[in-house]
Amino acid sequence: MLIDRCVIEVRSGKGGDGAISFLRDKNTEWGGPDGGNGGHGGSVFLLARANLNTLYNFRHSRVIIAMDGENGRRQNMAGHAAPDVVVEVPVGTVVSLESTGEVLADLKKEGDKVLVAAGGRGGKGNACFKSARHRIPKIAENGHPGERKRLILELKMLADAGVIGFPSVGKSTFLNVVSRANVPTADYPFTTLIPNLGVCHLEDGRSFVLADMPGLIQGAHEGKGLGIQFLRHIERCRVLIHLVSMSGERDAYQDYLIINEELKDYGAGLEKRPQIVVASMMDVEGAEERKAAFDKQLGFKSLALSSLTRQGVDELLKKTMDLIEKTPEFPLKGLSEKEGGLKIYDAHKDRSIQAFEIIHPKPHFWKIQGEQVEKEYALINLSTDEGIKKLIDYLDKIGVEEELKKKGAQEGDTVSLGEFDFEYSE
Repeated sequence: MLIDRCVIEVRSGKGGDGAISFLRDKNTEWGGPDGGNGGHGGSVFLLARANLNTLYNFRHSRVIIAMDGENGRRQNMAGHAAPDVVVEVPVGTVVSLESTGEVLADLKKEGDKVLVAAGGRGGKGNACFKSARHRIPKIAENGHPGERKRLILELKMLADAGVIGFPSVGKSTFLNVVSRANVPTADYPFTTLIPNLGVCHLEDGRSFVLADMPGLIQGAHEGKGLGIQFLRHIERCRVLIHLVSMSGERDAYQDYLIINEELKDYGAGLEKRPQIVVASMMDVEGAEERKAAFDKQLGFKSLALSSLTRQGVDELLKKTMDLIEKTPEFPLKGLSEKEGGLKIYDAHKDRSIQAFEIIHPKPHFWKIQGEQVEKEYALINLSTDEGIKKLIDYLDKIGVEEELKKKGAQEGDTVSLGEFDFEYSE
């Protein structure tokens, strides 16, 4: 069964908490801080493997979870780091975020590996906070939280050329003739239910990978037929072989226009790919006259092909190979804007990001929220008075007290940050 699209959830592990501990043994009169650091949380990676050709393994395993790092311990012992989770996917898998559609990676080579959820860093133990001025720190860091993401995995086949056209125009038969694909064929539409790959070998020693794309009809880009499932597989093709039947059962030129319109409407620039227009089924009676009329409407000469008699097969393979060699790879849908783009760090821009905001959901209650302040809060161990003091000092430093006063907070009002509540006082 070909499963070429699925949604999974990945969760990396939280870093272990740092320990608050002091050396105690009978031979040491004044033992100092000896709390160890927490271990790193496990990360989740995706690894491309050529021996896989479907996302079938994800039909049940929809959630991938890495373990949390171990907490730090006394005697400066760091917690164990959690093992990373490496998940194998087929070569040709494109990974994107479900929430935004942003493409994270295109795993198009054997061994390509991408980090999709980074494990949290372990928190520092109190031994790290020791200094000449602060000899007995009673504070430690919590481990950094892991990441949680929902990802779309899409398999886009690695083919150099793709055979397109309406059902029953001879696509699978042609693939069988020029390769060892051995695709089932029959005289009714939608015989082929999955894309098929075959390797075409030319007499001069050159070769390329050819894909048969089933299910393209009018409205394919909207989900009609099987088109929406398989148009994505054409994205990697550098050359398109457009088969138009000369059997006389349909209007050849209208079929040609409809398929090209579907390529355009899909939105990946497929209509810009080099395209070889092929008049197929030339062994049928009256095909020559229909081809002449078809070429007149096209405004150029199509290539005559009969898979049954092998008319035009060698010429088509050579022409396809020549086009592949001089055509560069095209960016996948959603990747064109990111090509070669690197995120440039701008300190001035990042400084302008608001550290927090204060909302007033009910009388005498104020809530502090915001990505930056919540991230800092998550790292502070509040099990000691010193940890609480560190949090209050941080809130004062970023201007929370001043903002509360400006918004009209009164003596005795409750202020909340995460699960930590405190009383406001002027």
